[in-house]
Amino acid sequence: MYAYVIADVFTGTALEGNPLAVVPDATGLSPERMQRIAREMNLSETTFVLPPTAGGDVRVRIFTPVGELPFAGHPTFGTAAVLAATAHPAVRDGALRMETGMGMVPFHFPDEATTTHPRSIPVRMLQPIPVWEPYARAGELLDALGVRDSTLPVEVYRNGPRHAFVGLPSVVELSALRPDLRALAEHDDLAANCFAPTEDPLVWRARMFSPAYGVTEDAGTGSAAGPLALHLGRHGLVPIGATITVRQGVEMGRPSTIRASASMCGGAVERVEVSGSAVVVADGRLYV
Repeated sequence: MYAYVIADVFTGTALEGNPLAVVPDATGLSPERMQRIAREMNLSETTFVLPPTAGGDVRVRIFTPVGELPFAGHPTFGTAAVLAATAHPAVRDGALRMETGMGMVPFHFPDEATTTHPRSIPVRMLQPIPVWEPYARAGELLDALGVRDSTLPVEVYRNGPRHAFVGLPSVVELSALRPDLRALAEHDDLAANCFAPTEDPLVWRARMFSPAYGVTEDAGTGSAAGPLALHLGRHGLVPIGATITVRQGVEMGRPSTIRASASMCGGAVERVEVSGSAVVVADGRLYV
């Protein structure tokens, strides 16, 4: 029997944001069993917390319904919030170091009231530094999304998952997207992230589609928020180092709010930070 917790991530309101299942103590579960549990949960990701092996406070494995990811933003972020909310002994002095397949990811839990919800936890995380390159199949990707062009070069960033970014001129066009999911599924190991400006130059709307990762559409993609801040900064749409707000999941009825920034020095990325809140909404037991 294993306990699990459900959290809504990148929101201070229950039943909004991006849901996540967390198994706070997965000791003894095989990877094959973890994958089957993730398929049973049928959320975009399920995480499994294990004892550390490389000097961290915990080790976390992340599974979508179809496979394992070395790193993803919403699952690690939500797992950290769950461990803080449940007073896990790994959380000490308002901090946590999490071992992932992409290395150590540090978290901090600011002492700030972002919501009146009693189980809401504010979190700040430092993400792995992404690498990026032009996406070789940009034309096919645009066709699959049903758009003619991108406002910025279509580039793909990897910080665990691979995120391709496609810019649209307006929120109206973003909301109207009806992608060909079968065509998108032919882009292996890829999430298609579409973004559009709002009236506030530091607030952006986003949608993410990734049938290749078993996710038709994602309500809040933390691993894409940091690269989006970097992408916008590299191409001069926001100042490098500025904190942007990404609103995602609106079209799904599960609005998420993610804050992200990326700083550079001499052309090299120094720091990628993502912050927001998560809410614990349920817990239970797995009889496996």
